[in-house]
Amino acid sequence: MLDYLLSFLILTGAALTFIGSLGLLRLKDFYTRLHGPTKATTLGVGCLLIASAIYFSTHEAGISLHEILITLFLFITAPVSAHMLAKAALHLGLPSLAKIPEDRLDKQSENKLTSDKKTISAKASPVDLEVELLEPKIKQQTINSGEGMNTTEVKTFLTNLQNSIVKGLEQVDGKPFQRDQWDRPGGGGGVSCVIEEGNVFERGGVNFSHVFGTGLPASATAARPELSGRSFEAMGVSLVLHPRNPYAPTVHMNVRFFEACKEGADPVWWFGGGMDLTPYYGYEEDAIHFHQTCKNALQPYGDDCYPRLKKWCDEYFYLKHRKEPRGIGGIFFDDLNEPDFKTCFNLTKDVGDNFLTSYVPILEKRINTPYGEQERDFQAFRRGRYVEFNLVWDRGTLFGLQTGGRTESILMSLPPIVKWRYDWKPQAGSAEDKLYTDFIIGKDWV
Repeated sequence: MLDYLLSFLILTGAALTFIGSLGLLRLKDFYTRLHGPTKATTLGVGCLLIASAIYFSTHEAGISLHEILITLFLFITAPVSAHMLAKAALHLGLPSLAKIPEDRLDKQSENKLTSDKKTISAKASPVDLEVELLEPKIKQQTINSGEGMNTTEVKTFLTNLQNSIVKGLEQVDGKPFQRDQWDRPGGGGGVSCVIEEGNVFERGGVNFSHVFGTGLPASATAARPELSGRSFEAMGVSLVLHPRNPYAPTVHMNVRFFEACKEGADPVWWFGGGMDLTPYYGYEEDAIHFHQTCKNALQPYGDDCYPRLKKWCDEYFYLKHRKEPRGIGGIFFDDLNEPDFKTCFNLTKDVGDNFLTSYVPILEKRINTPYGEQERDFQAFRRGRYVEFNLVWDRGTLFGLQTGGRTESILMSLPPIVKWRYDWKPQAGSAEDKLYTDFIIGKDWV
C-alpha cells in the first residue's frame, strides 16, 4: 500500500512539475506565468518532497524532520513570494500582454473615474477636480477621451517598445542595461534604462516617461499659443546611443503622445517622433540603409510621407549657430493629429517598431572596425555639436527641464567624452573632411 502511495505522489509531482515548466515556456506574459505555472510547479515539487519525507521516515529511524520543514517552508513562502512579485510588477508599471476586451476596459475606466469623483469633496471647484484626478501615479493613468482615442493603449505600446528595444540592444552589447524607475513630484514618472561602459556602447539610454500637469510649458506652446494654460498629459519613449567605436554612428529615436485639456473645451491631442543618424565617419551604404528603412516604414501612409518627414528632419536637426546639420538626418514629425487618431497612432508605431531594423545592422557592421587616437579625437570633437544642439535647440530637452522632469534622465542623451577646439577644421581630402563634404549636407539618400 505504501508503495502505491509513494508512486502516486512521485508521478503526480512529476506531472505537475512538467505542466508548470511547459507553461513557463509557452506563456510570455509575466502575470499569467506567475499564476498557473508557478502553482503547478509548487504543487509538483511539494508532492515529491512529501513522497521523500514519507519514504525516509518509514525506512529510517525516526521522522525525516528536515524534509517536512522544507515542505512547510515551500508551501508557506510560495504564495507570499508570488504576491510580492506581483506587487513589485504593478509598482514598476510592468505591462500585461494579455488583451483586455474593450467593453471591460471602458467599464473599468468608467468605474475608476466614478470612484475617484466620489472621493473628492463636493465643494471642490472644477479646476480642483481636474487636478485631483491627475494626481495618481503613472501606473493609474488611463484617461480615455476623444473619438477612438485610448491613452492606455498608447502607454502599453510605449512600454512594450522600450522593453523590446532594450532587449535587442542588450543582445548586441552583451551587457545589461540598468533600469531606474523614477517619480516626478509634479505628477507622473517613468523608467530609465541606461548603459555605461558597455562592450559596444560607451553610453546609451532608452527612456520611458509619462508625466502630467496643470499647465503646458513655454516650449510646448511657443508654436501653439492657444494651448497656453491647459493641463497636459505627455508620454513617450526616447533613446540616444553613443557607441565607443568612432566608425559606429550615434543614433536618436523618439516617439511621443500629448494631450492638452481645458475645462469646457475639447481635448487637443497629437503625436510626434522620428529617428536620425549622426555618423562621425560616413558610409554611403549605411546612410542608404537607414533612410530606406525609414521610407519603407512610412510607405503605407503615402508616397509623399517620407519626403515630407525627411525634409522636416533636415530642418529640425540643424545647428543654426553653426550653419550645419547635426548628422545625415532621418525622419521627424510633430503636431500629428490628422486624419484621425488610429492612423496617427499606427504611423507612430511603425516608426518605433522599425528602429532596430534601421540601426542594428549598421552597428554590427562597424563596431569591430579598427580605430586609433585620431578617430577618437575627431569623434569627441563632433560630439560637441551633438551637445550644442541638445542644450540649445532641442524642444524635447527644453520641455523636460521646463516641466521639472528628472534631470539625470533628460541629460542621458549627452555623450560621456566631448571636446571643443577653437575654429578647428579638418585637413582637405581627409576622411574627417569627407564627413562635411559628402554626408552632413542634407542629401536625399533614397
